[in-house]
Amino acid sequence: MIENPEKIKLSIVIPAYNEAIGITATLESVEKYLMTQSFHYEILVVANNCSDNTAQVISEYQKKSNNVKLLDVKIAEPGGAKGHAVKIGMLEARGDYRLFMDADSATRIEEVEKFWPYFERGFEVVIASRYIQGSKIIIKQPWHRILLGRAGNFLIRSLLLPKIRDTQCGFKAFTKNASERIFAKITIGGWGFDMEVLALAKKFGFLVAEVPVDWYDAKRSRLDVRSAGPKVFRELLQIRRNIKKGYYDQE
Repeated sequence: MIENPEKIKLSIVIPAYNEAIGITATLESVEKYLMTQSFHYEILVVANNCSDNTAQVISEYQKKSNNVKLLDVKIAEPGGAKGHAVKIGMLEARGDYRLFMDADSATRIEEVEKFWPYFERGFEVVIASRYIQGSKIIIKQPWHRILLGRAGNFLIRSLLLPKIRDTQCGFKAFTKNASERIFAKITIGGWGFDMEVLALAKKFGFLVAEVPVDWYDAKRSRLDVRSAGPKVFRELLQIRRNIKKGYYDQE
């Protein structure tokens, strides 16, 4: 139980689009871990434009947890507008550190333990990676998703973020300052929002650490890489244009 909201160390933001079936198991696993920690925490679940009863399931879960907050919003976009949901949750969060993770727990909450040493060393953005030494893919994606994902990552590194090996892993943490500054400027609501987050971190001069994690393909992703690929590429070019035109410098 959070006795003093001003003392929250870690906020967890979980975007949830039609996750009625699996969200309870995810919340239980996240809380099981966090309840063993010595710090106060909060979990914000952002149910965005759901057509199932995700919000009702979360409301039911709240009856047994004072640490879970539901944000039920309606921003329509193909695929559930994950970027919009994450932005809303991160700006609503109150923790000194703010992490967003996927509702399918492809990266387990326990991996956050690897992040703390980097924050202590002065990094302000710490992201999980499946593609650097020390990472482990416990359950692999289908071969076509791996191939298209790697091709997309190559383009992202070539055109925007040369030092980041894995921009798309859905497990990223920020200091309060970095979170508030970056997410206030986010414009992309679709799958390309991860690129924009990291591009803004780079632009604003925040130190970014990429940390190897264990990763599990939960088989619940709604991303159709064939249709999403061209859209993400357009978003990649849009971010480049925004940076060159000074769009993010505007108040």
